[in-house]
Amino acid sequence: MIEFLDSLDKELFLFLNGFHFSFMDQVMFRLTNQITWIPFFLFVIFILIKYYKWETLWILLSVVILITLSDQLVSGFMKPFFERLRPSHSPDLTAIVHTVNGYKGGLYGFASSHAANSFGLAMFLWRVTRDNIKWIWIMFVWALLFSYTRIYLGVHYPGDIISGGLLGAGFGYLMALLYAVLRHNRLRKHISI
Repeated sequence: MIEFLDSLDKELFLFLNGFHFSFMDQVMFRLTNQITWIPFFLFVIFILIKYYKWETLWILLSVVILITLSDQLVSGFMKPFFERLRPSHSPDLTAIVHTVNGYKGGLYGFASSHAANSFGLAMFLWRVTRDNIKWIWIMFVWALLFSYTRIYLGVHYPGDIISGGLLGAGFGYLMALLYAVLRHNRLRKHISI
């Protein structure tokens, strides 16, 4: 079963990675970099401040904790534990994988920390702010695009992205539950004073 899933993952990767166009190479290379998204993140923070005022600090603190835990689990534990070579480092695939600017990523790729962090952030913000910020679901579109760049650049299999995305979304959901409990306790304590 594992061999079948691995084979399917490689075939899907080659299919998706095969859709590349020279004019898109530099676009995808830029979109995979978190720094490119700073204006987008600043806009989201501005909207959070508009709706949540000082509570934005608690939301951002929760995001920092979420990203730290998610990233450490994936990059610090899963990648070295599973030791699954990235497609760009796989001896079977290196000759046919489309990469950009010689970028190959680290040696191991299971699971994708880009996917875990972005889907964790999307899920958390959606769960916490969806009542006030109706368009916050767009974070899932961003997470999908951000994660897809990893396949385009040849550094992750779809299975890496799916696993990382599900793991991150799970972390985001749990962090949103914890945030709701802590927020309720803060409000209750504030009201009783």
